[in-house]
Amino acid sequence: MDNLKMQSNFLLILLVGAGILAALVLWPFVYVLILALIFAVVCWPLHRQALKLVGQRPGLAALLTTLLAVIFILTPLFLMGGQIFIEARQLYLSLTANSGREVILNLFQNATDKIQQIFPEIENLSLNFDQYLKQGATWLVHNLGAIFSNLAGILLNFFLFLIVFYFLLKDGQKLKKIVLAVSPLSGAENEAILNKLELTINSVVRGNLAIALIQGVLASTGLTIFGVPNPVLWGMVAAVCALIPGFGTSLVVLPAVAYLFLTGQITQAIGLLIWGLVVVGLIDNFLGPRLVGRGMKLHPVLVILSVLGGAAFFGPIGFLLGPLVLSLFFALFDIYSCLVKKA
Repeated sequence: MDNLKMQSNFLLILLVGAGILAALVLWPFVYVLILALIFAVVCWPLHRQALKLVGQRPGLAALLTTLLAVIFILTPLFLMGGQIFIEARQLYLSLTANSGREVILNLFQNATDKIQQIFPEIENLSLNFDQYLKQGATWLVHNLGAIFSNLAGILLNFFLFLIVFYFLLKDGQKLKKIVLAVSPLSGAENEAILNKLELTINSVVRGNLAIALIQGVLASTGLTIFGVPNPVLWGMVAAVCALIPGFGTSLVVLPAVAYLFLTGQITQAIGLLIWGLVVVGLIDNFLGPRLVGRGMKLHPVLVILSVLGGAAFFGPIGFLLGPLVLSLFFALFDIYSCLVKKA
């Protein structure tokens, strides 16, 4: 008996050591694995239809689902990402050049003059715009430069994402059985957890993220129509801001309106303001109930904290992972509360 216990403890130590090494090996690709898992859950209904179409052949169905996802989801995002990359590079070059800095300084000076015209009692309104601009330019140069230097890594991660996505679709049911086999919970409890997690992922991605993406596209369209520079880049920023309740796309649209106003384009400024209020602003009320449905809903304050905290902790994809992690936490907490009540 003691010998069996010693063997078990020794095996457990080896297992923990091997698990730590495996985690260190996979850690550079953890974001790829998480995103592939999220997209696999979202695309699973499509995969089920593909299975019926090809006669229950998992490999062929997974390949068909991957191709459809690339064509209808990832390709538009990839093309949009390429345009964002180009516009971000243009912004990067303009901020590092003296001419770009002078243009922004002139805009601030025009804003100061107009404020003094409206409120003549305000005198000597002088802020060190050049200092703030240099600080902002330094931050952008540092971050955009890192993105440009990691272009090869981005392409590699995209390729790995497609591979992991394919095999999660192909072997998803096998992986599910393995997880259920090692779980100490009952079959009903395991199913309840997995169903809640699936509902949460679909709610966040199909609901909040889809609405934010649509609002970003509409904001980018309006910025293009009314002549704002780098419209796709700022449309992407608007999509991220759309996840923040109470402010949303106004964090991008209103500064763009102010830019058009300060540059003397009054008609375009009014048109963009109307576009932002009517077309972009009301899309959440129209599509929200249809896309989010009965999924997990977070308090607006928690959404703001999860978006900002997720971006700070996880990096560029944190605006997605932040709300998702918080939603998963409350989903698990809800299930745990039910288990405690039953006990």
